[in-house]
Amino acid sequence: MRGRNQQGFALIDLIFVCGIIGLLCGIALPRMLQARQSAGSAAAIGSMRAINSAQLTFALTCGSGFYAPDLPTLGVAPPGSREPYLSPSLTGAPSVIRSGYTMTMSGKPYPGSPPTCNGLGGGESAQGFKTGADPIDAPNPRYFASNASGSIWEDNATLFAAMPEVGQPAAGHPLR
Repeated sequence: MRGRNQQGFALIDLIFVCGIIGLLCGIALPRMLQARQSAGSAAAIGSMRAINSAQLTFALTCGSGFYAPDLPTLGVAPPGSREPYLSPSLTGAPSVIRSGYTMTMSGKPYPGSPPTCNGLGGGESAQGFKTGADPIDAPNPRYFASNASGSIWEDNATLFAAMPEVGQPAAGHPLR
């Protein structure tokens, strides 16, 4: 009597391997999504710091102590320079999407403000500003905002609408 020569895999072997792969994916996927949210939050905080720095530079060099009223204004280079105050990835529109967050900035124009060196007319720059970063993904609970005071605030709901242009917001806590 001769034994059979078995080559290849049995169906049960393939089902077992697929089950193991499915189990590993089920364990890894939530961690990967959490890491992606953490990376997006870190990028949003970095963008908020960049906006604060650009606004301070604008106020000291071009705005005569006044701030830019929106993100596109920070994308205009001052005379004698080829570099704008803020990178083009943040200044393409009044609200930009970056790293899973919607970045927004506004400042209420002050009628007594002088013209700026980068083309903003008199009465168009602001005495203060506020900026916010709201996540695009619904399960992400981290919202950020900042203003002319320079601190970055965090909360589990949007802060931008209630953020004053100077001072502390009614909700949230400062990042340390």
